[in-house]
Amino acid sequence: MFDLNLKDKVVLITGGSDGLGFASAKLLSEQGAKVVICGRRVDYLKEKANIIREATNNEILDIQCDVTNPDQCKNLVQQTIKKFNNIDVLVNNAGSSAAFSFEGVSDEDWEEDINLKLMAAIRMCRLVLPNMKSRNSGSIINASIGGGKAPSASQLPTSVTRAAGINLTKSLSNEYASYNIRVNAICIGLIKSAQWERKAHNSNVDTLYKELSKKVPMGKVGEEIDFANLVAFLSSDRSSFITGSAINLDGGMCPVVWIKFT
Repeated sequence: MFDLNLKDKVVLITGGSDGLGFASAKLLSEQGAKVVICGRRVDYLKEKANIIREATNNEILDIQCDVTNPDQCKNLVQQTIKKFNNIDVLVNNAGSSAAFSFEGVSDEDWEEDINLKLMAAIRMCRLVLPNMKSRNSGSIINASIGGGKAPSASQLPTSVTRAAGINLTKSLSNEYASYNIRVNAICIGLIKSAQWERKAHNSNVDTLYKELSKKVPMGKVGEEIDFANLVAFLSSDRSSFITGSAINLDGGMCPVVWIKFT
């Protein structure tokens, strides 16, 4: 077995009670990490935390937090450090799908999306970096999308917000490399998740995935575990020389491999 040596690493995952975040939390807990998950719905959060505890027999901390609220973000980090003394890995995963035509996006929509996907990541990074710097070690993983590199029509405001997140990733990777803090982004494509299931409404979600798979060069839609596997790898010392990367996880969909920052 390829051992990632994640035992006792402290991993904080925003949006960890659902979808990709939950899959990542469960896998990391299975690997022996001390996982902290947050979400807005207290009962649902505790339910998901209990599922992980029962499945892995490992310690997991669940903390209610709306990442658009600065005070709650501060409490989240403080409670994590109080419990585990440090934070080895931050996964900025909280977010939601918002893809509309330009004229259909109001100022309020722009502000909401920027606050949820960009400002939340900025806040969380600002809060955890002092702890990581003090130990000269850390990994930050930012969830993004391929549209942040190569946006298609009617993908606003998400494509703009995610593009800013990719720039933030590269900026922080350069600034904190001397502290041995790695910062990377995962640019997901079409991956099975609760968001797609909600979009299916009363229709068959498998039929939806079959149609979506036609857009993917590999001919299939990704699984939540694909994202979780990459999160686990980037959380581990096996990826110790990888930083400043925006890694495509999309079955070959994105036409852009990398972005040059000047």
